[in-house]
Amino acid sequence: MKGIMIQGTGSDVGKSLIATAVCRAFSNEGVRTAPFKSQNMSNNSYVTIDGKEIGRAQGIQAEAARTEATVWMNPILLKPRSDSQSEVVLLGRAEQTLSGRGYRNSFYERGLETIREALHQLENNYEVIVMEGAGSPVEINLKDRELVNMKVAEMADVPVVLVADIDRGGVFASIVGTLELFEPKERARVKGLIINKFRGDISLFEDGIEWLEQKTGIPVLGVLPYMDNHMIDGEDSLSIPQSHRSNEAGLIDIAVFKAPYISNYSDIEPFYYEEDVSIRWVSTLAEIGSPDAVILPGTKSTIRDLMYFKDAGLTDWLKSYAETGGYIAGICGGYQMLGEHLIDHEGSDTGVPFTEEKGIGLIPGTTTFAKEKKTVRAEGVIHQGTGLNQVPVSGYEIHLGETVFGEKSLPFLQLNGHKEGYCGNDGRLIGTYLHHLFHNDEWRNLWLNRLREAKGVPMRETLHNSRIKDEKYDELAAHMLKHLDWEKLKLIIEQWSTHNEVV
Repeated sequence: MKGIMIQGTGSDVGKSLIATAVCRAFSNEGVRTAPFKSQNMSNNSYVTIDGKEIGRAQGIQAEAARTEATVWMNPILLKPRSDSQSEVVLLGRAEQTLSGRGYRNSFYERGLETIREALHQLENNYEVIVMEGAGSPVEINLKDRELVNMKVAEMADVPVVLVADIDRGGVFASIVGTLELFEPKERARVKGLIINKFRGDISLFEDGIEWLEQKTGIPVLGVLPYMDNHMIDGEDSLSIPQSHRSNEAGLIDIAVFKAPYISNYSDIEPFYYEEDVSIRWVSTLAEIGSPDAVILPGTKSTIRDLMYFKDAGLTDWLKSYAETGGYIAGICGGYQMLGEHLIDHEGSDTGVPFTEEKGIGLIPGTTTFAKEKKTVRAEGVIHQGTGLNQVPVSGYEIHLGETVFGEKSLPFLQLNGHKEGYCGNDGRLIGTYLHHLFHNDEWRNLWLNRLREAKGVPMRETLHNSRIKDEKYDELAAHMLKHLDWEKLKLIIEQWSTHNEVV
């Protein structure tokens, strides 16, 4: 197999972003390229064209590579639903929920078999595979049954580039320590180093590059400057952007409820590029302030996160906020929380059968969780009964169970030919299962202009984020190529492939 694996000295060092840049760089040269991550742990997911679920990072990398995302690019997705259990999504379909020990004991051989099949499928359809590891590849207590780092690099027989984050400090120790903990055959597979998230004058790091190359015998392929506003969706909760412009006056202030099991937080990312919008992530009553709008995003454990918000006093505050004319949007799990009742007789949301919980009560609906998850791409328009402009919308649904209404209610969307969601309080209260609702530029601007009008600040024209997304992939690739020895990286891939070619 011809390819490369991007591994890191730890989590959130920039592996996903670098893999995305490498995918676009190869695509720009006309090379048929596919991303691959054997096992992803993230609640930020992506729905493929055939309605399957994979990690969002590999969906984004497929877009960068100008190819359609498939389950073969991320055959195993683990979605944490508590501190000790994760839902196992195998080839795009939810299989079961397991503890960490249960997963290691019962799933390992099946996981290996699935990964082999995925690699075989990709090798037959692409020229280069850009692979991504996870966390640190030298977690000694996990190495004997790992499914995502050196074991997979060996299965695919590709060289490895090791990435370290200099912004967090300890870059020399993290690189040397990682290499020292590799077995000799694993270390021999590492053919390059990348220093990521550098701030300041790179020339001041030249002595560091020389020391690393002399100490390790491995070339430093590049020192990549810290990159802000790249507009590339993050992979997991470590990548959630910080609160943005929260202290500037005259901005539209949006508070986003942040819970322990938040999922698909990429629903919020388009707001970061609106010049007059402030985004604040809030988890406590002390942080709430006086926002112009509140968004409740998705969650992998609706009832647990609802109880978290109740304990924090945020649900009582939200009811008062709604009564005084506040703007509220609930997406997926956030939509479910806004209802009157949540029923989990199957235990599919909480892991505990026959669980029930009272909702916030702003929407007259009851959510009943089911065994089977719905995953589908969707498109439609804002429902005509809302009184809002019938702008087109598209996105995807990923949710367990359905929300039904015991009294006449106004739907928010006409989606895939059916009524969907809830709209109340003259459009100030909306709930929907549609992820990426606010990625629809016309709808986002319509909603924001209502907030601007209520606040008495100037209305704005639509910001077409969707039009510039592809440009951002090119900018990311150009940023990497400016600071990386691209020809050396390609030579590593070519030489490894040629040297290990089966005759």
